[in-house]
Amino acid sequence: MSNPPPKKATRNPGPGGGGPAGGSRGSPAPGNTVKFARRTPSGRYLSLSREDIDMEGELGADYANYTVHIPPTPDNQPMMDGAEPACVAMKAEEQYVSNSLFTGGFNSVTRAHLMDKVIESDASHPQMAGSKASRCAMPACDGRVMRTESGEEMYPCECRFKICRDCYQDAQKDGCLCPGCKEHYKIGEYAEDDPNDVKHYLPGPGGMNTNKSLLARNQNGEFDHNRWLFESSGTYGYGNAYWPKGGMYDDDLDDEGGGGGGDLPEQKPFKPLSRKLPMPTSIISPYRIFIVIRMFVLLFYLTWRIKNPNMEALWLWGMSIVCELWFAFSWLLDMLPKVNPVNRSTDLSVLKEKFETPSPSNPHGRSDLPGLDVFVSTADPEKEPVLTTATTILSILATDYPVEKLACYVSDDGGALLTFEAMAEAASFANIWVPFCKKHDIEPRQPDSYFGLKGDPTKGKRRSDFVKDRRKVKREFDEFKVRINGLPDSIRRRSDAFNAREDMKMLKHLRESGADPAEQPKVKKATWMADGTHWPGTWAASAPDHAKGNHAGILQVMLKPPSPDPLYGMHDEEQLIDFSDVDIRLPMLVYMSREKRPGYDHNKKAGAMNALVRCSAVMSNGPFILNFDCDHYINNAQAIREAMCFPMDRGGERIAYIQFPQRFEGIDPSDRYANNNTVFFDGNMRALDGLQGPMYVGTGCMFRRFALYGFDPPRTTEYTGWLFRKKKVTSFKADPETDTQSLKAEDFDAELTSMLVPRRFGNSSALMASIPVAEFQARPLADHPAVQHGRPPGALTVPRPPLDPPTVAEAVSVISCWYEDKTEWGDRVGWIYGSVTEDVVSGYRMHNRGWRSVYCITKRDAFLGTAPINLTDRLHQVLRWATGSVEIFFSRNNAFLASRKLMFLQRVAYLNVGIYPFTSIFLLVYCFIPALSLFSGFFIVQTLNVAFLCYLLTITVTLIALGVLEVKWSGIALEDWWRNEQFWLISGTSAHLYAVVQGLLKVMAGIEISFTLTAKAAVDDNEDIYADLYVVKWSSLLIPPITIGMINIIAIAFAFARTVYSDNPRWGKFIGGGFFSFWVLAHLYPFAKGLMGRRGKTPTIVFVWSGLISITISLLWVAISPPEASAGGRTAGFQFP
Repeated sequence: MSNPPPKKATRNPGPGGGGPAGGSRGSPAPGNTVKFARRTPSGRYLSLSREDIDMEGELGADYANYTVHIPPTPDNQPMMDGAEPACVAMKAEEQYVSNSLFTGGFNSVTRAHLMDKVIESDASHPQMAGSKASRCAMPACDGRVMRTESGEEMYPCECRFKICRDCYQDAQKDGCLCPGCKEHYKIGEYAEDDPNDVKHYLPGPGGMNTNKSLLARNQNGEFDHNRWLFESSGTYGYGNAYWPKGGMYDDDLDDEGGGGGGDLPEQKPFKPLSRKLPMPTSIISPYRIFIVIRMFVLLFYLTWRIKNPNMEALWLWGMSIVCELWFAFSWLLDMLPKVNPVNRSTDLSVLKEKFETPSPSNPHGRSDLPGLDVFVSTADPEKEPVLTTATTILSILATDYPVEKLACYVSDDGGALLTFEAMAEAASFANIWVPFCKKHDIEPRQPDSYFGLKGDPTKGKRRSDFVKDRRKVKREFDEFKVRINGLPDSIRRRSDAFNAREDMKMLKHLRESGADPAEQPKVKKATWMADGTHWPGTWAASAPDHAKGNHAGILQVMLKPPSPDPLYGMHDEEQLIDFSDVDIRLPMLVYMSREKRPGYDHNKKAGAMNALVRCSAVMSNGPFILNFDCDHYINNAQAIREAMCFPMDRGGERIAYIQFPQRFEGIDPSDRYANNNTVFFDGNMRALDGLQGPMYVGTGCMFRRFALYGFDPPRTTEYTGWLFRKKKVTSFKADPETDTQSLKAEDFDAELTSMLVPRRFGNSSALMASIPVAEFQARPLADHPAVQHGRPPGALTVPRPPLDPPTVAEAVSVISCWYEDKTEWGDRVGWIYGSVTEDVVSGYRMHNRGWRSVYCITKRDAFLGTAPINLTDRLHQVLRWATGSVEIFFSRNNAFLASRKLMFLQRVAYLNVGIYPFTSIFLLVYCFIPALSLFSGFFIVQTLNVAFLCYLLTITVTLIALGVLEVKWSGIALEDWWRNEQFWLISGTSAHLYAVVQGLLKVMAGIEISFTLTAKAAVDDNEDIYADLYVVKWSSLLIPPITIGMINIIAIAFAFARTVYSDNPRWGKFIGGGFFSFWVLAHLYPFAKGLMGRRGKTPTIVFVWSGLISITISLLWVAISPPEASAGGRTAGFQFP
């Protein structure tokens, strides 16, 4: 032990090692060579044999930072002596995982780079990667000493010899002797090693031992890591929890409780977690009646219009009647799904009573709630500021949900070091922010929004130290923002310094070798991490294997999984704030950047989300998934608990997802461009909640992981025949009450066989083994006979297994660029590919399989985000949505092709999603009809008779009545309803029209559609938050509305002058045409204000277009209706005096 081997080694057994003829498992055969690897500061990997290190002890310091090329596997574990303290080994593995940056991918080995330093500042929280710890006392070793969950140094021996994880494992193999006192390690010396206090982790399928040797050798007889990952029948991973036979665990039973929980459901009445509240009859009944009245009025009106054509101008009549027929059809598609809106309420007290209150099945009162994995996606730190993403992460880490059940995953699709270090800074600041929020019950728990609130911050606070704590946290947050904003310069300066050092080394080497310095080879300008090594992702100066579309997969556990029991802070003078009565544990935080390589279709955001699904399934396997955009944060700490009430309630096993309304901040008070979308989120979505459920509209949605895997619900309903009769269908082949240890993925789908499972999900055995676990853990509690397909109470109260290196290595392999090849990811499994609106398509697929969804509107807004308030940015956003709808219409996701499991009115709603962009064609024509009427002197009807006016009046009155009643039951303001109508015309004549053209080009000509990422602007404290509202950005999308407005204005002026100076003025037709022109211009008013800017500054192009349109119309009119010469040679017609 005087000359210990280096750590983070790669064992490559020889041909005889580890096999049946090679001796016992775990002990290498004689003659085997062990290769060690070290990552040099220049980023290269050097190998060195153990003999070389033994011969030259002084090289130990140089080769201290070598890297795992192949992480430990079940065949490559240290000797498990019976005297080894099990919890010490598990804690050491967790510490190693949290301090390592894992990389890998296609045709490359998996590496674990141990990082002693993640950010420039010191990390103090014990869960965080690179947190402070003493150095190992072994010679030539600079590893970190093992620590407990509270951050205290852990000593396996009573002599308190400081030792790191790798040296400790080496000591276990070399006779289990302590290097300090040369005595055997003893179990039970400390509380951590007490055999009676060791946590009982749930067994794997069939009681399999996760350390069982599963040999997978390549042709050379060496251990093949990838083959072991994909071909082994064993599973491992964090979160593979199974409910054992017998109902509960020995350590969770008291003397009186032992198995007595079976009679509990019959002793207590069932308490629902949620309720469906129908709309008041006084509002919804008149609403339905007016829908029927207007439907018949439109039918009679259109019949009358067809029977009474305008013989003076058949062309004008024909255009108008075609447009009106389409408008009636479009209105019907929009209104029919609104006939049954509902509200919902939840009871959080019942949720706490069922899942977090001591009971015979849960004597310790541990949380029995299912796990939750939160996804945050970002792609470009320049368009999506890292400060925004960091504060979103902080709001997630501070939410009110059991810490041990929560995990946060950040997907950085750009592979930027800036995002990586910003997430590390956020994890460091969470050490203060999260306990502060828990101690003083802070709302909202996003620091930037909280400290920006106006009003008295002490309102409702009872603790006397609140003001002092708030002041300290505010100061820390200001410093945190300075560090985040300074990261780009810090990374650039650091990289420049290291690159200059490499240049000097190269020049020195050339001089020493006698080469010509003028022929110095060019050194790559790399991007460097804080520990002085190359960043494996995207470099500022793109290079091979380090570009946005070409880099390795990266996985870093920023915050390792917390301990299962509460951990309270220490009360001493060194602590900034007294957290002695606050649980300071933090949820697990993982940074992920999937592998990207040229020649692969990475499928944009949908591909990133599917990579997150697979990665999280291997690492934490939360049965529910909540996804956020990087600019949306949790505004209500209780929102997740409210959402969890629905799937955990009776009948909740049929719910695929819970959609929250999207709320925005930073919108101008008048909401000029209907950015809040209140009519859609409070009207349409609430109405769909009364059918099969709301659509999935992107951010702020909580999914059942099992539904994302493409399975049918346990029970569903089919609608058959012309009368849509209901037929109950059971989907699962296996008995719902069967012990989950006997369930496999193929048990949930009659068409899925064991041979087809890899074809659907890929070759990861850990991923496939996690599927029945996720299904079981997402079931509601079987605490009442009325609950079908439930799970026993207390099944999820047992701690999950710790996170180990093989699990992270498996997670790296499932985010590689090749993993989805020849699988059903993106086709049936996960987020669906092939559309820019992958969210709507994914939700439609779930509804089409019979799943239901729920709309969760909380009293306090659950989540808040940002939206583009600039006119051009807003139109481009709508263009992307409309283009996705056109893609849906021309794909197999068209609701015309839906299955019998989709309700009729739900089918109508999805039909409207694919059809609404085509309304723009008819809307554009109809907006020109008033101008054509004024120019020509004809109207859409021959005369303004009583019948036409009565129809017009009735249609208008019913429209107003429906608008008022919809405002009543949806809770929106009348002004919001009017803003929505205005922007419907603006977007319908611009973005929707362009979307139809782009969609047709893609279908007919195969021209792909590309969109730029919507920029999320970060506003400084001293800037005007509405400054972007007045910025005029020219775009071709502005041309159609400008043309419509100018033509209608010119037409009104022209017709008025002609009528005034006409010998026989026809005021009726002028009023008819003028009324409809005014209707068009009133809808375009917000558009006109947007063009004027802040102080009436109109772009020159507007005047150019105005003049061009005026001249063109004048010439066109002269060409169509040339002036006639009178008998005296003078032209006839009106003249200005």
